[in-house]
Order: sequence, then structure tokens, then C-alpha cells
Amino acid sequence: MEMWVDADACPKVIKEILYRAAQRVKIPLTLVANHPLQVPRSPLIRSLQVAAGFDVADNYLAQHCSPGDIVVTADIPLAAELVARGVTAINPRGEHYTEENVRQRLAMRDFMQQMRDNGQLGGGPPPLDNTARQSFANTLDRLLAKNLHCT
Repeated sequence: MEMWVDADACPKVIKEILYRAAQRVKIPLTLVANHPLQVPRSPLIRSLQVAAGFDVADNYLAQHCSPGDIVVTADIPLAAELVARGVTAINPRGEHYTEENVRQRLAMRDFMQQMRDNGQLGGGPPPLDNTARQSFANTLDRLLAKNLHCT
């Protein structure tokens, strides 16, 4: 089992939670981004810079993650693809994507994008608050415990 991060838009506070979790449970963590990242010195933590471009990091993750891995991403189409392959996906707000909910999230994402494109809706998600951070940490802990128990 490994942990992966779609790191281009992942908040710093979430990365810090992931660094601590990787050290605590002794599993590899790879942050994938199209720009250089500073990560703590650890044999368990690495950053991987991919070429710039639309969905390059997402495509890398889709090709290199395996069932049983945990991927942190806010990209719902990527999450849908990963979940279909048996990869565990969560977003930085702590939502665990499952076969039961990811299609609905994808449809809602598409609907909201149409609303924004038509000028009927503005802005993006609200800022990451303490409740979202705690939700992420709790969800990650549950998933790590479950996945470590299954290996």
C-alpha cells in the first residue's frame, strides 16, 4: 500500500497531515505535481514533478496507483477512475469517494460547472476550515487502519 497526492492544488495543511501519517504508519507517500515541491527529508516521502499540462499529474496517478493505495485528490473525474479500479480516493476535505457516491459527485460537478459557465454561479469551494481539516485527518486515519488491517 502507498499513499499518493494530486499535489498541484492540495492545501499545505493537508500535506502536513499526510507527512505525519506516512511517518506514523511507515508507508510511502508520493506527491505528484507539475511544479517542484519541498517535502520533508524522509525515505518514506517523495515528490515527483511531471510535465506541465492539462491532466498530466492526474494521468500519472491513474497509471501508477494500484488497488489498495490511497489517493488524495479534489479532482472528481480522477477519483471516479481510481475508484472503478479499486483504489481508495479521498478529497482534502475528508470525503471518501466510493462506488456509491462518486458518480453522483461527478454529475453534481458537471452541473455546477454548467451553472458557472452560464454566469448563474460564481466562485469555488469555501476555504478549508478547521472542521474540514479534522474531517480529512479522521477519514485518513480510518482508511489507513482499514487498509493496513487488510494487508
